[in-house]
Amino acid sequence: MIGAGVSGLAAARAIARRGLSTCVLERHPRPGLDTSTHNSGVIHGGMYYPAGTLKARLCVEGRRLLYEFCTDHHVPHRRCGKIIIANNASETHVLEDLLRFGRANDVADLEIVDATFIAAREPFVHAVAALYSPSSGIIDAESYVRTLLRTGEAAGVIFLPASRVVGAEPLNDGIALRTERETIHAQQVVNAAGLYADDVSEMLGGERFTIHPCRGEYAELTPAKRSIVNHLVYPVPDPSGHGLGVHLVKTLAGAVWLGPTVKYQDRKDDYEHDRLPVEAFLEPAQRILRGIALEDLRLSGSGIRAKLQAPNESFADFFIARDRRNSAVVQASGIDSPGLTSSLAIGKLVAEIVAEK
Repeated sequence: MIGAGVSGLAAARAIARRGLSTCVLERHPRPGLDTSTHNSGVIHGGMYYPAGTLKARLCVEGRRLLYEFCTDHHVPHRRCGKIIIANNASETHVLEDLLRFGRANDVADLEIVDATFIAAREPFVHAVAALYSPSSGIIDAESYVRTLLRTGEAAGVIFLPASRVVGAEPLNDGIALRTERETIHAQQVVNAAGLYADDVSEMLGGERFTIHPCRGEYAELTPAKRSIVNHLVYPVPDPSGHGLGVHLVKTLAGAVWLGPTVKYQDRKDDYEHDRLPVEAFLEPAQRILRGIALEDLRLSGSGIRAKLQAPNESFADFFIARDRRNSAVVQASGIDSPGLTSSLAIGKLVAEIVAEK
């Protein structure tokens, strides 16, 4: 296994539980440092993705598995619900489209609600209608990563942090992976390298594809304004398909994040250069909340999505399959949103593909 984000950790754990020897190589000194712990930690409902896609199927299955895992292993989480709001009548058709998507994906608990329903739950939110997803929620992403690591080790997974793969040679019965300190003989290699999955696939002699780094930045409400938001509040999705819109997330610690934005960029490790000013978040905040002024906002963190979706494309699915160029490689690549929600289902699918050979 190359990569120790949530999908890689979940896959390693699932493979080891099948009784197969499993080793995880991670370029950073601790797992989840890139994408997995640089997101808002939302547990998605499954209404955004086209029916029949991996994102649709694995999001819905993964959400169920994730809630069970969090309960069983005491990972902090909250099934708080989400509303996707229409600011005006012209946006209500988008809610109807999302409702159809959700029902096609077997998300049975969605409903379109009116302004009275919204006001009772989020009195400061400006909306004429909303799609209500009671099964959406929030998770402590860092605690989840630590728990996957712990339960993976208990299942027999060997984790090698700070072990960057610098080369690979084909063998008759697998691949020799060279790190900066040693060479490891693997019968099969799972490419779960996140932002670097395209580079790793090329190194392994696998299929060629491109990961597009897409930075998302956050602001947050000042402490004095945190109490005016109770749950997850989303606008209708960006028409480009590149994001779900700048939205509000009430974290488990009580902070209220506003974001993420969408910015495709060249570098895969650039979280801070040319950051947006706090003023850029004022209009998105005011579209959702009444009575917000610039002094109610301050800048927060950022993350980088590992997208297979190019800037001129509206959708790209997860790439989870045995590689067509090198059968010793299993791809778990292009895992952007809803990757956190889907992670345990992704791990289960990857383990099934590995076990087939």
